[in-house]
Amino acid sequence: MEGLEQRQIGELVAENYKLATVFKKHKIDFCCQGGRTISDACQKKDISIWEVIRDLEAVINAKEDDSTDYKSWPLDLLADYIGKKHHRYVEARSQEIKPFLDKLCKVHGDRHPELFEINELFTGSVGELAQHMKKEELVLFPFIRKMVVAKTTGEAMFTPHFGAVENPIAMMMHEHDAEGERFRKIAALSNDYNPPVDACNTYRVTFALLQEFEDDLHKHIHLENNILFPGAKAMEENMKGRELENTL
Repeated sequence: MEGLEQRQIGELVAENYKLATVFKKHKIDFCCQGGRTISDACQKKDISIWEVIRDLEAVINAKEDDSTDYKSWPLDLLADYIGKKHHRYVEARSQEIKPFLDKLCKVHGDRHPELFEINELFTGSVGELAQHMKKEELVLFPFIRKMVVAKTTGEAMFTPHFGAVENPIAMMMHEHDAEGERFRKIAALSNDYNPPVDACNTYRVTFALLQEFEDDLHKHIHLENNILFPGAKAMEENMKGRELENTL
């Protein structure tokens, strides 16, 4: 983008909060020293301005495509996509948001005590989601892949230790409900992610990232609850006529 190197960092982040990730990657302060231009900041830190510009332009030019027909995807492909797209997103973004929340509590917590509850709720969500995703990646998703292989090859299916696939699915859906409720509380405490008038850039970025996190979680849960899980149960039902062995 022409002239990007002369833009003020704080203004850019205010226009597009996702650019904060780039500045954090390059250890450029977008909050307290947001009045500097990118050129000045890179020169002071002795880092390549063109690497920073390249990363910024990649974020600016990225386009979201919500027209994908996920229902037409094979279940094993959809499970892989959820893991690589949404599970990895949760892992990466949570590591970014948590330090921001800790900083907000330290700097603004006396005037905005709700930040402590938001931080506690988010920390709980991150911990529960980590366990939730591990169960999916180690138990449920591998079984779905095995069903797809068995259906394709005509081989007999093994009966898993959890019995029918609806059993772990029921647990996953219950945990989805719990995280949905947790983020409803975060949204209420944050005034639907609208920062107060005295908010600094870090405050605004953190709330924007929290809203993005919730949006991604909703899509993540949608893909599982409404497409992957019903598809897995239907596939297992269709394969019931095959000879099953008792255990893996």
